[in-house]
Amino acid sequence: MRSRIARLALAVALLPLGISAQAEVSPPRQLSLTEALSLARQNSPSYRQTLNDAGPAAAEVRAAYGGFLPSVTSSLGGGYSRAGRQTLANQIFSQGSSTITSSYNISVSMGISYAQLLAPAQSKAQQRMTDENIATAALSLATDVTTQYLAALRADASVGVAEQQVERNEAFRLQAQALYDVGRGNLVEVRQAEVAKANADVQLLRSTQQALDARIELLRRMGLSGESAATLELTEQFSLTEPAWDLASLQAEARRQHPQLRAAQAREDAADLGVRSARSAYLPSLGISTGLSGFTQQATSVDPLIANALGGAQSAMTNCAFQNAILERLTSPHPAPNGGIIPDCRAYAGLNETGTALQPGIEQQIRDANTGWPFSFTRQPWSVSVGLSLTIFDGFSREARVSQARATADDARESLREQRLLVDGQVQSALLSVETNWRAAEIADANRVAAADQLSLATERYRIGSGNALEVTDAQNAVTQAEAAYVNAIYDYHTAVALLEAAVGHTLR
Repeated sequence: MRSRIARLALAVALLPLGISAQAEVSPPRQLSLTEALSLARQNSPSYRQTLNDAGPAAAEVRAAYGGFLPSVTSSLGGGYSRAGRQTLANQIFSQGSSTITSSYNISVSMGISYAQLLAPAQSKAQQRMTDENIATAALSLATDVTTQYLAALRADASVGVAEQQVERNEAFRLQAQALYDVGRGNLVEVRQAEVAKANADVQLLRSTQQALDARIELLRRMGLSGESAATLELTEQFSLTEPAWDLASLQAEARRQHPQLRAAQAREDAADLGVRSARSAYLPSLGISTGLSGFTQQATSVDPLIANALGGAQSAMTNCAFQNAILERLTSPHPAPNGGIIPDCRAYAGLNETGTALQPGIEQQIRDANTGWPFSFTRQPWSVSVGLSLTIFDGFSREARVSQARATADDARESLREQRLLVDGQVQSALLSVETNWRAAEIADANRVAAADQLSLATERYRIGSGNALEVTDAQNAVTQAEAAYVNAIYDYHTAVALLEAAVGHTLR
């Protein structure tokens, strides 16, 4: 009997060339079902896409709790205003120098409502639903890989059946040739045996190709490249045992443990909380806000500021002289009391001795005051505000949201009931399939024993000259069909058990 590696290598030689993609992960040379499931969970693209949903679900829970924390926003800005005249509310303002400004603002606000109090529980229910959806995807992946693993073993067994047929046809060909050589047979029987042998060879090639295809498909479902399929050896052994499961117990287990049902239950919980959250729109909400702000402004040129200050000082000096003259006339011929008249109007107005310029100290104060841009801010007074808001009428939007939330909750309840009926039916159907395939395997086993006896009798009759080659060929075909039927019955049984496990939601063996 040829080795499996040799058979698969021969099949690879029959495939078109060009399969040379480099796999990211290579499976071991010997692969058990446990290892196949582990590699599939690590590498299956569809399953890994489902795993990506866990992160956003956890983030939604954190965001729900974060709703109890104040939100903090900040801003920092700057601006430029060119010198010139500006009109505001029919008033004309003149700006002698261009200015640059900067400002900052830090605000803290927090709102509290009944919907926020419900948000963490609702987000947790949605997270449970996501987790159960991931568990459902894992169960589906395990079922998919298991059934394909069984399909690959079935293909291996079919190769074994084809090899036995080749050996039987070769033995019959040699027997026919020997009888013909001694004059007890005829050339027609020899050619008939040769044709049967050739047909068996073709069937072996096709069975070998199917075995390789099954391995390639298995690796694909595991998320791996099929380059190593020709050398992959499957080591898992499945025993054929009579089923002894009870339908009621299996259905009870499925209702407790099946991830699809748990996901539907979590969806219903989230929908019920959604109704309560929608109703919270009829309740008041509390808002609190506070903040800090500041600004700075600086002229691009200080000369216009000095000129404006000089003009103001000169006006003050003129007004001072005018007031002195009035006081002198009012108090003449008696002088005013001490201090009644400002003795030096230029000094009083901040001008120098000639009255044509500001005093150096005052001019320097103006220059010093025109600094600080962009970060020497003048801080504004701190403030805090608290408010309570209640929507009186919003055009029936609240009613629409509550109605939609109730419909969603009703849909979730009906979906849960539908899932329960579906799981119960799947368990019942899968258990019936297991029992049916068990009985079919028993019948197929007895049939292959009878076919083997038929072949032994036909071969012996042909050897002693009582039979003919056609009887032997028919008996060989009957054995091959019986062996193939037994192989199919065995793996139909194991596949039915795998589907029953998928229906229940966990392994049973």
